[in-house]
Amino acid sequence: MKNRRLISPEELSGNAFEMIGKDWMLITASRGEEYNTMTASWGGVGVLWNKPVCFCFVRPQRYTHEFTEQGDRLTLTFFGGEYKKELGYCGRVSGRDTDKVRDCGFTEVRDSDGYVYFDEAKVVVCARKLYRDVLREDGFLDKTLLSNYSAGDYHTVYVCEIEKVLVSE
Repeated sequence: MKNRRLISPEELSGNAFEMIGKDWMLITASRGEEYNTMTASWGGVGVLWNKPVCFCFVRPQRYTHEFTEQGDRLTLTFFGGEYKKELGYCGRVSGRDTDKVRDCGFTEVRDSDGYVYFDEAKVVVCARKLYRDVLREDGFLDKTLLSNYSAGDYHTVYVCEIEKVLVSE
């Protein structure tokens, strides 16, 4: 298992546009002993309600959605470029049908706070849900963005307080 160092959210380095939009991340949520993970390229980090937060989006048909709805915490994990193929797989294949973690060769880690992440990750953001809502058609000021929702499957957005950040050494 990799050695990890705990840092404050303010110490997190890297370009969030590259980390999330280009390199992608895994969103992992659990309910009891079960968990599921999915690849995501939409989200961000910042400050809201005087707290360090991250936010992410999950479509309702994704298996991970059941877990994000039922649990109160989730992780965002970031990997090196050598895992792009595995992250692509985790975005295409449902955890309902297969054990994606096993198929990718990832090593599950559960910490004492109940967070689930993967040993191969370079950065792990551990966060507690503060707010959730479902995007709605009438909320879009730029109607061209509705082309992302031709099936009417609007994302649920989760705003989460960052409780801890772990970086591999």
